[in-house]
Amino acid sequence: MSLPGQFSDPRVITLFGLLAVSTVVWVSLGLRARARDRRDRAARTPLERVWHPQESIALTPAEEHAFGQVVSRLSPGSAGRLR
Repeated sequence: MSLPGQFSDPRVITLFGLLAVSTVVWVSLGLRARARDRRDRAARTPLERVWHPQESIALTPAEEHAFGQVVSRLSPGSAGRLR
């Protein structure tokens, strides 16, 4: 099935094909650059500190000890693995 009139010329079909491909490439490169800029901007800005309600409550010595045990288990061991 051929296209009617002036669209049956292979040069016109090629032109539309090239326009479509170049548009897709242009949009995809723009989106990639935009994502890269966001990533770079996010890496440059420090994380915002989030206040937690427990920060204003003093811990008991038993709670501090339990917290220290949990932290020591989550800290890397000699081989760089979690204990």
